[in-house]
Amino acid sequence: MTMLASAPTLTGRILVVDDNARARQSMCDVLRHAGNDVQMCASAIEALQKLPSQEFDLILTDLQMPGMDGLQFIRALQDRKIDSQVVMVTAFASVSSAVEAMRHGALDYLEKPFDADQLEQLVQRALARGRRGAAHSAVTSSSQPWHSMMIGTSSAMQRLRSQIAVAAPTGETVLISGESGTGKELVARCVHAASGRATKALVSLNCPALSPQLMESELFGHERGAFTSADAPRVGRFELADGGTILLDEITEIELPLQAKLLRVLQEKSFERVGSSETLEVDVRVIATTNREIRQEVVAGRFRQDLFYRLAVVPLVVPALRDRREDVPLLVEHFLGAAAVRLERSPITVDRAASDLLCSYHWPGNVRELENLMTRASILATSEKLSADDLRSWLLEPEAMHSAGSGNSSGESELQAGMKLEDMERRLIEATLDHYEGHRARAAQALGIGIRTLSNKLRQYGYAPRARSFVRAA
Repeated sequence: MTMLASAPTLTGRILVVDDNARARQSMCDVLRHAGNDVQMCASAIEALQKLPSQEFDLILTDLQMPGMDGLQFIRALQDRKIDSQVVMVTAFASVSSAVEAMRHGALDYLEKPFDADQLEQLVQRALARGRRGAAHSAVTSSSQPWHSMMIGTSSAMQRLRSQIAVAAPTGETVLISGESGTGKELVARCVHAASGRATKALVSLNCPALSPQLMESELFGHERGAFTSADAPRVGRFELADGGTILLDEITEIELPLQAKLLRVLQEKSFERVGSSETLEVDVRVIATTNREIRQEVVAGRFRQDLFYRLAVVPLVVPALRDRREDVPLLVEHFLGAAAVRLERSPITVDRAASDLLCSYHWPGNVRELENLMTRASILATSEKLSADDLRSWLLEPEAMHSAGSGNSSGESELQAGMKLEDMERRLIEATLDHYEGHRARAAQALGIGIRTLSNKLRQYGYAPRARSFVRAA
């Protein structure tokens, strides 16, 4: 197969809010050099005056500012329902200020002094989260009733709601599995909201987004001088989540050495910051998600068996959208309504033929693909009602993929009746990659899945990463 191109760097519209002119300009220079559209304000008041007329993907705000400080600014953003990702920048970091900022909508915090790489990495994570349509923060409020957060009346969804209602109050560790795009993070938020810890923090960490070195620091924190770029101490996610819940998203991406340290936290409720010998105790409920078959990862030696048993005390499985097709009309209505609110226009609808087409589609990207499709349709629609013809060109049908891969003389793309879903998915992915000449970003977009998910699938199929690309393993 053709070598796959590396993922492009994300860029976006960013607002920097800092009363220190030098710090403000320095952040702007770094972010503009990375290709972002950056504006800046010298105060929170000035920013609030700017925001009604302009939209930003990310807001970077200082904590200590005269007049209205960073925490007050974040609360004001929440009150005004401004859904930009927010990152707190501070030289006065503490557990209380970080948790308070994140509770009111901040995605993360960055401690001064920091270098350009740290800033760019954090901005990339924030923009990636925004691209996934996540308007909620890393610490999620439980103000919305958890039942209404899950859309669907199918038997599969009713069974999942019942399982959450039983498991959530126990406080036990929960392992949520399911394909990418099914809504595992939403299920985790529901578990937290239905638990006795609902008024405490839900702190999330996207495991694949970080290197093994940064992962340990993010989980447990570090002391100043613990490693080359550790210019200041940092509070880890477990410490931030004390009394609440920590969500470890795609936990199978954690390397084996760090899995052992995570096991200790689950067993003993204690840990040490990187570079410290002081043992800290925490009261944290752990929720983990994975899009892999974790038992196979254990058999292959990529995931510790003892950690699996510790995590899977309460296993929850999120059904694929193709296994609850009767929920598609409800989801379509919800996503079209949400898109209309964002676009400030009347919601469009779908006709009967379009609804039947959506209900019969196989949805390789699951609910995330459906949401993206409804957003795209809302933006590009030329009438108030979508027809099947309007949608058909955006759906990736197996027959279309067979045509796209017809140049393959080996016949690997041919689909046959009785073929297993796993085999069909693999051939669909491979044919899509061939069609887009190995370009991961374009193939992932066509499939309605993320680049990370595509990379994980390729590893499962035996494609080895090489120089930031993937090639078929020998």
